[in-house]
Amino acid sequence: MLFLPLSAAVGASLGWASGIVLAQDPARRLGAFEFTRVQLLACAAILCAGCSILGLWPTIAWQHWPAFAASILIGIILGNLAMIECLRLGGPRRTEVLLALKAPLVAGMAFLAFGETLSVLDLLGASLVLTGVLMAILQGGDPRSDSDRLAGTQVKVVLLGLLAAGFQGFGFLVMKPAMLAGTDPIAASAIRLSGAAFAISLVALWPSPVFRSTTEMSPDLLFRTILPGFIGYGVSSTLLLFAYAHLDAGIAAILGSLSPLLVLPVIWLKEGHRPKALAILGAGVTIIGAAVIVLAG
Repeated sequence: MLFLPLSAAVGASLGWASGIVLAQDPARRLGAFEFTRVQLLACAAILCAGCSILGLWPTIAWQHWPAFAASILIGIILGNLAMIECLRLGGPRRTEVLLALKAPLVAGMAFLAFGETLSVLDLLGASLVLTGVLMAILQGGDPRSDSDRLAGTQVKVVLLGLLAAGFQGFGFLVMKPAMLAGTDPIAASAIRLSGAAFAISLVALWPSPVFRSTTEMSPDLLFRTILPGFIGYGVSSTLLLFAYAHLDAGIAAILGSLSPLLVLPVIWLKEGHRPKALAILGAGVTIIGAAVIVLAG
């Protein structure tokens, strides 16, 4: 039944939209490296405990360990470091519109790696979704919003966003064979996060100020760092891995890229600034595109 994987992909988008808004302030205070390190350690511990309680470890298809390694290094470590730095400099709205490019990038990689092609209706729905997302985000900003404040150059923000989209998309796509082999999505997320947490902790041992935060950690800051990490790494990534296992990678990536649209009402609720009319129109186009994809399935 396609309803569950389709819902999982959309749910992943909603989780990332919420998490990235919550992450902006602690990420700016701690810096990209320390923020990522704390999130990975905490979320890996939570998911590993969950896998042990639920008895999910035996489902892991260990013969696909190269895919796990590539997903950890490229998808999580490099992808999330680029994303957090993009978030710090460009804010959640700009970051999300750049991450929307993950969908066409994954569709292209899926065609090259697995020979997956999209139907005419799928392509129409995908085009509508991406058009609506771009309309909503590019016209959705508000100069009064702290979330739209630019702390770096546009060129640097765009480059970081493109790297994040490509790295993260590859990190999910490379896991598809392991998921098809029966690996539980929660167990897959636990392995990915544990490997990334171990690797980034080794890097943190290097005595360089680049890997040190100038902000002292407090209980409140720790909670506000872990919460968006759990929403993104723990919940959304697991949902998207489930979607990748049951849908064409291009469709899963498209529906998993709705967070640029969903971030607008989240910011509205958080800061009280209503999106512009064109952003609302873009939301309508996106909903129509998503409906076409669901009907095509």
